[in-house]
Amino acid sequence: MPHNALLVVAKEPVAGQTKTRLCPPFDGATAASLYTCFLRDTLALMDQVADVRCTIAYTPEDADGYFRNLAPHMALTAQRGANLGLRLDNLLCDALASGAALAVVIDSDSPTLPVGYLRQAFAELERGADVVIGPCDDGGYYLIGLRQPQPRLLREVPMSTPNVLRDTLAIASELGLRVALLPTWYDVDTVAELARLCDDLRDQPPEIAAHTRRFLAEGVQEHSCAPTRHRGRRSHQP
Repeated sequence: MPHNALLVVAKEPVAGQTKTRLCPPFDGATAASLYTCFLRDTLALMDQVADVRCTIAYTPEDADGYFRNLAPHMALTAQRGANLGLRLDNLLCDALASGAALAVVIDSDSPTLPVGYLRQAFAELERGADVVIGPCDDGGYYLIGLRQPQPRLLREVPMSTPNVLRDTLAIASELGLRVALLPTWYDVDTVAELARLCDDLRDQPPEIAAHTRRFLAEGVQEHSCAPTRHRGRRSHQP
């Protein structure tokens, strides 16, 4: 029976290898623990999307035990591919080939992402969009979803550059694809983005990003959150 697939790309947290751009202000163990909270909050968001099959796409390939303990109710699949573009394409193609009518993949670095954006992604695809993208304000994206495989969108775009979204949209235009853009959001990789996260947590209801909020409140916030508030245009929970 056709279903909709919601996948998250995730890494097993390892001190000294996870969120290293947040060291300093954190040490390696604290940065890895913070990412664990990001993961837990992202999985909680996924649980709030009705009528989807949720899957954690993990790396490294021997991390299945860690993720099975973290979220025993979710399906697991190891990421395959030499780079992020190949891994994303393989995940989406595999989901569609396995019977998903629609497939959406998200990052695990956006713990305050409004759950409404995930629901909107599937709604846009159901209304006929070929591709749905959730832009990040650093030039990348936090989400991409498809109705059918579109390998060029992922395999031909150099990832982790400020031009990922621009290049993806250019290829989509060449292919004549109908693209739906979600509201812009952000992921947390840098100290400046961490400060923005802290601002969001002050402004959002307490149930938003509960694991991350609790972790930052328990003795590390003074080392991580800059006093200057994010000055850019903010997106709000729908």
